[in-house]
Amino acid sequence: MAEQKQYGDRLAVITVTYSPGKTLERFLDTLDEASSQSPVTVVLADNGSVDGAPEQAAAEREHVQLLVIGENVGYGTAANRGVVQLPAEYGWVVVANPDLEWGPGSLDTLREAAKRWPRAGAFGPLIREPNGEVYPSARLVPSLGRGVGHALFSKLWPGNPWTRAYRQEDRAVGERPAGWLSGSCLLLRREAFDSIHGFDPRYFMFFEDVDLGDRLGKAGWQNIYVPAAEVMHIGGVSTAKVKPKMLAAHHDSAYRFLADRNPGPLNAPLRLAIKLGLALRLKLETRGTPRP
Repeated sequence: MAEQKQYGDRLAVITVTYSPGKTLERFLDTLDEASSQSPVTVVLADNGSVDGAPEQAAAEREHVQLLVIGENVGYGTAANRGVVQLPAEYGWVVVANPDLEWGPGSLDTLREAAKRWPRAGAFGPLIREPNGEVYPSARLVPSLGRGVGHALFSKLWPGNPWTRAYRQEDRAVGERPAGWLSGSCLLLRREAFDSIHGFDPRYFMFFEDVDLGDRLGKAGWQNIYVPAAEVMHIGGVSTAKVKPKMLAAHHDSAYRFLADRNPGPLNAPLRLAIKLGLALRLKLETRGTPRP
């Protein structure tokens, strides 16, 4: 029987970069105010940036390390590579988007919550959008009914019951377990993350966080929403110019998630119906959108 790995209490931040531009500076500057233990070790898992921002950050900041991947391997795979090269003394890992701005003390607040939830594997803050609105970042795992209802009606009927249930929009804002938490900012207990082998590399982009939260839950870990910690996510900086491709990737990942959870020959007609429905939704969403 293999000896169980012993993890330390140090923390590192992994951010996946892909030509992040000036947002990376704000990410690193505000991170200094997010933790009393600053400077925090930061690993830039770079998926082939061409703007020079990751190289500049690593050259100018002693606590920032550059992990050159050299090609776009996807979000989850790059994050995994960032985590796996850390020594075991790093028992806590934050995976966060580089277009994020940290609220003062937010990382300390997440660490404090971890003491209250010893069986939690992931912790997520309250995420605000640039206009001040709260993004629904703590949601239920999409069951077939909720997932299909949300996919089909969220654009045409935003207040539909499937979307409201899935997003947990009627829940009071308070610290609580969730089905999954937004991968744009996650504090992860490394023991839990490693126990399920991290992000599933089959997800190039999107749903890797849904899948992670679901697998953590099935492995006996909790996903905890900690709204006392706040961050702001600008969103879409690296993907804005390739929106049709990103929409296609989102629908591909949605199909993979639902298909994985409805396997076998008896569910083949169901999987076909899901695929056709998502293809129709993608066609409607990209209609009239110019190709890059």
